[in-house]
Amino acid sequence: MTGNSPRPPNGGPDPERHGERRFAAWTALLGYGALGAIMAAGQAPVGWWWATIAALLVMFCALPLQAMPRSWGWRLWAAGTGYFAASLFWIVEPFFIEPERHGWMAPFALVLMAGGMALFWAVAGWMAARLGHGRGRLVALVAALITLELLRGWIFTGFPWAMLGHVLVGTPLMQLAAFAGAGGLSLLVVVVAVLPALGRSMPQRGGAVLASVALMGTLWVWGSTRTDLPAPADHVVRLAQPNAPQAEKWQGDNPQRFFNRLLDQTAAPASPAPALIVWPETAVPFFLEYAGDGLAAMAQAAHEHGPDTLLGFGVQRYDDGRYYNSLAILDITARVTQVYDKHHLVPFGEYVPLSEFLLGSGLAGFAAQVLQGYSPGPGPALLDFGPLGHALPLICYESIFPRHLRGTERPDWVLQVTNDAWFGEMTGPFQHLAQARLRAVEQGLPVLRSANTGVSAVIDARGGLVAELGLGETGFLDAPLPAALPPTIYARFGDVPLWGALLAMLGTMAALRWRHRTGA
Repeated sequence: MTGNSPRPPNGGPDPERHGERRFAAWTALLGYGALGAIMAAGQAPVGWWWATIAALLVMFCALPLQAMPRSWGWRLWAAGTGYFAASLFWIVEPFFIEPERHGWMAPFALVLMAGGMALFWAVAGWMAARLGHGRGRLVALVAALITLELLRGWIFTGFPWAMLGHVLVGTPLMQLAAFAGAGGLSLLVVVVAVLPALGRSMPQRGGAVLASVALMGTLWVWGSTRTDLPAPADHVVRLAQPNAPQAEKWQGDNPQRFFNRLLDQTAAPASPAPALIVWPETAVPFFLEYAGDGLAAMAQAAHEHGPDTLLGFGVQRYDDGRYYNSLAILDITARVTQVYDKHHLVPFGEYVPLSEFLLGSGLAGFAAQVLQGYSPGPGPALLDFGPLGHALPLICYESIFPRHLRGTERPDWVLQVTNDAWFGEMTGPFQHLAQARLRAVEQGLPVLRSANTGVSAVIDARGGLVAELGLGETGFLDAPLPAALPPTIYARFGDVPLWGALLAMLGTMAALRWRHRTGA
């Protein structure tokens, strides 16, 4: 016997080397996961967009160019899991509203959400390795990542949260969204990160770094010049923020207490008087059809500002066995003049998917009632606010979908009511606000945002915060209604140009791969 490890007979696999390879593979996956978590530092409220780009660059440089497509898929899945776990950890917050009942589910929700969202990155990695050759794989990965990121906004009703381009919200670079939307911002982030990784030598990589810096700097300066805005309207709007924590909102006497708080905020004097007062999502402690004296009290509070003041409020309503999450408009005679029903619901949060298909139309409404779920409204619609113009209403989650702002005639402004108390107090509400700002830039439209616990804000058509009421604050803010800009390129064409460019890139990479394989 010698001191060396015994060799397997007949040249079989070496267990020791196999174990070393497995250890190296797991270590690599953990490293990619850590890079993904660093990428998430660019998301609100941290806003370190440069950390996202730096971590992406390291990931691109670390990818083995000759590895099997499956290996690329696993590596991108690990990076995506780290990224989405760090970006979306607010997803556990709803489970701690009643921690004794639901708290145990929080870790499973985060793991499933992060791992599920990371599958889009995994498919992108596998596709890139199949389509590209050598450093061409990195080019293919750029196109595949952005393509899958856009698809993430559609598949299974969509969830375009924590897109890579969202890290640029709040910087002058977000003005690019007026031309290419959130997907265009994501493309910019990935292109800037991948350029240095394409160089074959250090001088080439140095030149690529300079090219990336020049691209970012040029667009930064260009975005900084886009400050022109039309004069705001003569009308003042008021956004109410009752600051009702979700765990307390429906307990004991609290519903009436928070309702009275909203009445006081509505009636508070102002000069000039607001033409419109907005309460957040599900603001009132009654169903619209069973309001009792509630509507009269609301109208009386609004009447303090004059006979033409309107009150918009989030309310639940019941109609023919179905429940709806709605926004209603009330005049000072206590008459409900318009109602909008939320049409893009949160799967498993506001409804059970396929319930009507599985149970039949006659039972689906009853099932929704039992499960405390909602039925969807007919779709996007405009509300007429008279001299204030026409507004597109969005309730909470609907604001993360750019397509919902292109489903009607062009409005004069956008009205969002939301209850971000579900998102906790650390990251979720700030990420939701960032997406509302991005919608404003994409469409060239101002956004009024009334949030239960914050952040309520008046956002101008360039995505700037005209006025805001911070997270966890109680009160209201009055501000002139900002004016709209002319329709942007993105407002006219949406993601169609970007889809065309991405498909052209993927098609070109596929053709080059075929030529390389066949020697044509």
